[in-house]
Amino acid sequence: MSEIAKMLKEQEIDSGLIADVEMFRSRYQVEESEKSRVAAPFIPFYGKEILEQAIAGLLQGENLLLSGSKATGKNVLAENLAWIFGRPAYNISFHVNTDSSSLIGTDTFVDNEVKLRRGPVYQCAQYGGFGILDEINMAKNDAVSVLHATLDYRRLIDVPGYGRITLHPAARFIATMNYGYAGTRELNEALVSRFLVIDMPAVDEETLLKIFKATFPDGKGSAMAQFAGLFLDLQLKAFNGEITTRPLDLRGLLAAMKTIRSGLKPVLAVKMGITNKTFDIFEKEIIGDVVMTRIPDDWTAASVFGE
Repeated sequence: MSEIAKMLKEQEIDSGLIADVEMFRSRYQVEESEKSRVAAPFIPFYGKEILEQAIAGLLQGENLLLSGSKATGKNVLAENLAWIFGRPAYNISFHVNTDSSSLIGTDTFVDNEVKLRRGPVYQCAQYGGFGILDEINMAKNDAVSVLHATLDYRRLIDVPGYGRITLHPAARFIATMNYGYAGTRELNEALVSRFLVIDMPAVDEETLLKIFKATFPDGKGSAMAQFAGLFLDLQLKAFNGEITTRPLDLRGLLAAMKTIRSGLKPVLAVKMGITNKTFDIFEKEIIGDVVMTRIPDDWTAASVFGE
């Protein structure tokens, strides 16, 4: 049994889905030039139902839209799915300057002739990768128009001046979106219809502790519980509108916990990873009060890690 299959079995994923994933991985080999894009994710994703929904959809050739608020693990899930299926990942962040040429490619001059410098969507189509479309609800119409034929049953990309290409049978697209953020907008029905939509739930204590255990196997249980409680306290305050979502940063919390291993005091580490993510003095005071209830000032690295 492969490492991927063992990981899925530990989460009690349906055995039929695991077998189909293994078959998918063996059927579609990765080009040598793209193997560096197949990498284990930063942190594992935990969630049996969400994983089963996502895996089932991808196995049937569908694309996914992951919708949810900040810190629900949308990008983590996308990275984990690319790794589970053994496909090269191409990250595409949508912003005001993302247009069709940045997705497909642009003309460039090489060896005294004009050639196409391939964009991430083109490469994903060519090599059978998983394209992660980050913040798709920030995409301009020009960029969205490229995706329509790519994402539906046609699975084609028209490249002006270079003809058209057909998507590799292993190519999939996973889009993420934070609903209601500044700069975002409603997705039109035509685009949404090209995805299966998964609504990402808020992270809970059990999931946080699993992530901490996988990331910090030498962490002390009591300390890990306090860090999980800190994140959940901030999540509740953000949900109630008492603070913004800036400090609600799981990556920041994990990074702070890593610096504790170097001997940094936990309160100072949390200040870097969480508290200082906001620049509003009143919000910092609120976060500081929450931190004070969870992370004692006299804690040292030995309070968090070790026997």
